[in-house]
Amino acid sequence: MRSAQGLIPLLGRARAALSLAWRASPGMIVLYTALSLVGGALPVAAGWFMKMILDQLAGGAAVGDIIALTGCLALIGVGQGALPHALTYARASLERGIGRLAQIELFSAVNGFVGLGPFENPEFLDKLRFARQSGSVAPNQVIGSLIGGLRSLVTVVGFLGSLALLGPMMAVFVLLFSVPIVAAEISLSRRRSEMLWNIGPTERREFFYAQLLSSVEAAKEVRLFGIGDFLLGRMRSEREVSDRAKRRMDIRQTRTQFGLAVIAGVVSGGGLIWAVNQSRAGALSIGDITIFVAAVAGVQAALNQLASEVGFTHQALTLYQHYLTVVTSGPELPVAEKPRELPPLRRSIQLKDVWFRYSDDHPWILQGVNLEIKQGESLGLVGLNGAGKSTLVKLLCRFYDPTRGAILWDGVDIRQVDPDRLRGRMTAVFQDYMQYDMTVKENIGLGDLTALEDIDRIKRAAHRAGIAEVIEGLPKTYETLLTRMFFAESDKTNPETGIVLSGGQQQRLAVSRVFLRDQPDFVILDEPSSGLDAEAEHDIHTALGNHRKDRTSLLISHRLGAVRDADRIVVLSEGHIVEEGMHGDLVSLDGEYARLFALQASGYTEDQSDDGATPAGAGIGANS
Repeated sequence: MRSAQGLIPLLGRARAALSLAWRASPGMIVLYTALSLVGGALPVAAGWFMKMILDQLAGGAAVGDIIALTGCLALIGVGQGALPHALTYARASLERGIGRLAQIELFSAVNGFVGLGPFENPEFLDKLRFARQSGSVAPNQVIGSLIGGLRSLVTVVGFLGSLALLGPMMAVFVLLFSVPIVAAEISLSRRRSEMLWNIGPTERREFFYAQLLSSVEAAKEVRLFGIGDFLLGRMRSEREVSDRAKRRMDIRQTRTQFGLAVIAGVVSGGGLIWAVNQSRAGALSIGDITIFVAAVAGVQAALNQLASEVGFTHQALTLYQHYLTVVTSGPELPVAEKPRELPPLRRSIQLKDVWFRYSDDHPWILQGVNLEIKQGESLGLVGLNGAGKSTLVKLLCRFYDPTRGAILWDGVDIRQVDPDRLRGRMTAVFQDYMQYDMTVKENIGLGDLTALEDIDRIKRAAHRAGIAEVIEGLPKTYETLLTRMFFAESDKTNPETGIVLSGGQQQRLAVSRVFLRDQPDFVILDEPSSGLDAEAEHDIHTALGNHRKDRTSLLISHRLGAVRDADRIVVLSEGHIVEEGMHGDLVSLDGEYARLFALQASGYTEDQSDDGATPAGAGIGANS
């Protein structure tokens, strides 16, 4: 009963894999099948022609008859020599087609996720890793095994028919021998699939340490703090854990296959002894013995190949479940069947009793937040790390849905709106901004794809972000590639192959994407100047201030001087709004905001009293 229950989902995955293969390359499947069937028949034909030639020689037949048979055997040999090359071509073409379609469907599904939940879930990341591996492997393995199985079946049927003519009991005996082979291969594949899933977290940790040892982002600290050997030791430990699991699996497989090889030897040896005795008794001719030996060897080889294919297919289909899980999962956040229209913001964005946590096992990050951002208002959001500021931004962008409560856009719950339409009315600079390994023009143009080929708009955005002068000094200006990863090591010294911007320049480039989308309803600035010096920070905030003038905006910064000019400031602490008001009012309140502001300002006032001068960036403490 248990095996039947396991077989049904396996057959469902096989059907899905075959469907993908057929959609990818139906013509190549037909060609590959035809070539494989011919390939399965040729060994049987060769065996029979060899039998006839030997019997003709033993019987003293005419030379012309023997030459004719020999010519036919030679043609079969040519076919057997040429056919593998044709099969290799057909299989490679089929694999490319399947791999291309599997990749497109997988990443189309990934692109269909509405929010960030799957990408911040370690279990999903494991599934995605296996999906990338198995998405093309399983359909290729299934179609290859199915067609290869047909080829082996033709060979087995042909040779078993030959054995049945010579000795029916021997044919039955050889056929029964296939049962333990297939059962053993399926068992091995199931255990190997379980092993690969179990070591997934271990291999992910190994990859993490390897990335730290080889990434440019970590290289400075790895060398400064001398932690290379420490990370290398951890990577080695994780590798040893996964290697031990694989070694145990390899030992089990070797033992099993050794036992099967012994059984195969006994069958072959016993069959040969029987054939020799039959020949001595006059029941079999020399040609009969030849076809008998060829049949036993051919059947065993075909059955071994078939069993091996079944085992590999079972393993591939087991892992293929991860691919199917991803491509059939659909959006992880609910999307309304008939989304409501989202007109330009006219009144406000409201958070009504918003609670949020990532799962039932996690603590609350936001607790009963009630907040209204009025149209055209500039709202500053401050708080210590972990207060919930970035989480609130994720909810506003609908990267997650509130666990309780609602977020309203002019009274419309944003869950009832098309997420793309919602985000199309926003623009943002995130704290963990991206630089894409593309050209300067593309890095800016991705902020609004409608402007990707509009170089004038892109130049204006770069100018407003204060990065235009740097870009004009690059080897290919806006066509300069901002990476060197796509070139050979010998080319990397040539600046025309690509360059790497500084951290501050990268942040200005990210800010330019905000300026490209020049008519947003809602602007989110999450630490937009964290990587800039004091002068650059002032310039960026001035430019951003002009950009968000008369627009609804949310500004998040640890530097309170950056938000002091906001129309209203909200202080978030442990998921609650604890204070709200204008800068002067909050300072007078002498609460959390005043404490943080005084703490930051003290550094500047102390420097001023010590040096007799106000350092750059002291605007944080000015006019308190």
